[in-house]
Amino acid sequence: MKQYESKHRILILGASGFIGNALYKELYAYFNTFGTYRIAKKAFEDNQHFFHYDVEKDDVYEVLEAVRPSVIISCLRGDFHAQTIAHQHISEYISSHNCKIIFLSSANVFDAYSKFPSYEFDKTLSGSTYGHFKIKIENMLLRLPKKKVAIVRLPMVLGAQSPRLKELKQHLEEKTAIEIFPNVIMNVTTDSKVTQQIHYIINRNKYGIYHLGSIDLVHHDEYFKDIIKSITHKNGVIYKHVYTTNEDRYLAVLPKYNKLPKHLEITSSEVLNDLHK
Repeated sequence: MKQYESKHRILILGASGFIGNALYKELYAYFNTFGTYRIAKKAFEDNQHFFHYDVEKDDVYEVLEAVRPSVIISCLRGDFHAQTIAHQHISEYISSHNCKIIFLSSANVFDAYSKFPSYEFDKTLSGSTYGHFKIKIENMLLRLPKKKVAIVRLPMVLGAQSPRLKELKQHLEEKTAIEIFPNVIMNVTTDSKVTQQIHYIINRNKYGIYHLGSIDLVHHDEYFKDIIKSITHKNGVIYKHVYTTNEDRYLAVLPKYNKLPKHLEITSSEVLNDLHK
């Protein structure tokens, strides 16, 4: 018999993806947790807490009515226009129900700024389609009552099963060039740390904007070389240096106002160690 630690009913939209699935594994033993998947797999089809949902074809309202969640965690991926409509429907649902949302956003909401790292209440401005889309959803959700919204901005998320690590291993296997950005200064995190942090946000009924990256910053090129050293002993790794600017450019989200407890912080070296778990 599962022992739930609260009455929360949690719905993870995009629970079959990398972060969404890590969140499901973190939360299902503690809360009554449900998830959605887009591509059919037996493990999801056989789990009665999983619902098939394709953001481009299905109405999210059907899933919301079936689950009646008290917390929605949005990790959706897919067509930006379809996601925008889905979040409009989610906003309407939250407005009329006892429900809150945790939206996974990105450091890319600041990618038009380059001189400094970004903090929670800095003005968002993006030069990329992806960053612009995330800003649009953030702004939509921030119009809801403030206690009903937590926006979680993430830097690059790594981990033993992360798409980024799998991609690096494929480059090594196929002896193809790995792109590194010498002038990009960033921070990083892991799927396991993000899930612990979101668990804490749910438990403590936190709301507002959270920056969940490592507390220290790294250069993209140096850090990726460290990752490669940690996963292979092969020589002759091919790197492609990509210079987007002549000066250092920051793409980092650091906490200043909404800080989590020390045990939930992470450093870039701890992220490296986590890649082998």
